[in-house]
Amino acid sequence: MKERRAHIVHKGKLRFEARTGTGREVVFGEDAELNENSPVEIVVAAVAACAGMDVATILAKKRRAIESYEIEVEAVQRDEYPQVLTTVTVLHVVVGPKVTEESVRRCIELSATKYCPVNAMLSAGATAVHHRYRIRNTGSHPFEAAGEVVVTGPGRFPDPVA
Repeated sequence: MKERRAHIVHKGKLRFEARTGTGREVVFGEDAELNENSPVEIVVAAVAACAGMDVATILAKKRRAIESYEIEVEAVQRDEYPQVLTTVTVLHVVVGPKVTEESVRRCIELSATKYCPVNAMLSAGATAVHHRYRIRNTGSHPFEAAGEVVVTGPGRFPDPVA
């Protein structure tokens, strides 16, 4: 069992400096010009990064060469308190000569339903997380495809979308 830790120090107003158990530092606050991070934006970025690490690892194991891989993530946060995220949409944009729709869909499904702990935590609460893809195969028979793989949450086990 892994244990995660952080030590947070208040530095005035809404600024907090965090040092994780592995020694990494993050500054939280409201001033983007001072490179302060919004805790909620970090969560939104974390779900995309977590899924991306899974998908990139699985694609590599499947020997699916990629030229580029980007993740676009958008979230809706409600106005009422607590201001939870109600919807998050994670869009995986994958380009490569051996990219297939089937392989990308399966990688995303495995991340969303089995491997990504950030997605699991969000989905266990009030958040619906939409896992989508857009691919462009640049091989000898190029094609493009897009779709939704699965929606996880709120508070339910993932249901694959056909």
